[in-house]
Amino acid sequence: MIDVLLGLQWGDEGKGKIVDFLASQYDVIARFQGGPNAGHTLYVDGKKVVLHTIPSGVFHTHCTNLIGNGVVIDPVTLKKEIETILPLQPDMLGRLYISQRAHLILPTHRALDAASEAAKGSEKIGSTLKGIGPAYMDKTGRNGLRIGDITGKDFDSKYKRLKEKHLELLRQYDQQIDWEQWEPAFFEAIAYIRTLKIINAEYWLENQLVEGKKVLAEGAQGSMLDIDFGTYPFVTSSNTISAGVCSGLGVAPSRVGEVYGITKAYCTRVGSGPFPTELEDETGEALRKAGNEFGATTGRPRRCGWIDLVALRYAVMLSGVTKLIITKADVLDGFDPVKAAVAYLVDGRETKELPYDICDADIVPVYETFAGWDKPVSVCSTYEELPQAFRDFCHFTEQYLGAKIAYISNGTGRDQLLNIS
Repeated sequence: MIDVLLGLQWGDEGKGKIVDFLASQYDVIARFQGGPNAGHTLYVDGKKVVLHTIPSGVFHTHCTNLIGNGVVIDPVTLKKEIETILPLQPDMLGRLYISQRAHLILPTHRALDAASEAAKGSEKIGSTLKGIGPAYMDKTGRNGLRIGDITGKDFDSKYKRLKEKHLELLRQYDQQIDWEQWEPAFFEAIAYIRTLKIINAEYWLENQLVEGKKVLAEGAQGSMLDIDFGTYPFVTSSNTISAGVCSGLGVAPSRVGEVYGITKAYCTRVGSGPFPTELEDETGEALRKAGNEFGATTGRPRRCGWIDLVALRYAVMLSGVTKLIITKADVLDGFDPVKAAVAYLVDGRETKELPYDICDADIVPVYETFAGWDKPVSVCSTYEELPQAFRDFCHFTEQYLGAKIAYISNGTGRDQLLNIS
């Protein structure tokens, strides 16, 4: 079976730490969507490592790691990432596989991303400007280049054709972007990637399953950024919910087993878009400071607010979450009271459903209020040691979402993860 791990909010839920923890139980870790806009943070021997494309099981020597067909790959970013990891994990290249069907991000994709975002002015969607959206557009437009193409004799001509198409599109913008400076590093990285293990991944993965190997599919971004079900158009360009596993790895729905859904004990969002529980006050700033809420990939300060159980229940429903994981519980230490949104007033009408027009509707969250706890959750090593007020908060969350909590992360340390199940 393939178990799935994904974020239930707008990304940044702490997926890297959880995958790193769960990896001991799995033989294969596979990324199934997204691109280098992902930033999964791990702490290895006290050193902070941020993974953008490579699966988070790379620091476990028994794990093989697959970059699936649903991922879009920036060769330069991938090469740099490998060069960062090799000193810490010298055997990693022998355990890293790349689907030949994964699409490439070209220098001109990055240029198009930057030009398009700049042209939106005040309506920017908050793109990371890494070329991911344009790469997915070429994928669905049947123009894209794939990893498998770099091993063919006609790669250069295919690259030139796609580049010319991009240059024609760039002429429609006023922005002058010096994309040519990125080309030498791109082709150097392409040559490097040709030496890696490029495989027919769907057959390889099927063979792993037939042999009884345990596979964990690792998602990037978060459910509320899903291209179909997120807060459109302020979303990413891929399917971030569990359904994306099938198309992003080439596996049947019947292969999916457990679905781990990760949420912070509060909410954050990077960039533009609706955020019903956002706190633009001292409490929001205190959450940002306590949680060190700055993007792992961009460094941008994250918007902060109370946990949104309406949106969370929607995400749990979409992915069929079987095991809930709450991260950054320790960040709420010292906050009194603690709040959770349990309904929305949408244009004056109360609802517990996420509205279609969330970007344009007048939304006021309806809160349930909880007392703060009398001791830090960060010092607890078992569920029983957690303060009663925090356990009340967890119990209410489980009842509202209809999903059981399996783990609670109560600190940044690899060992600060309480098993509740």
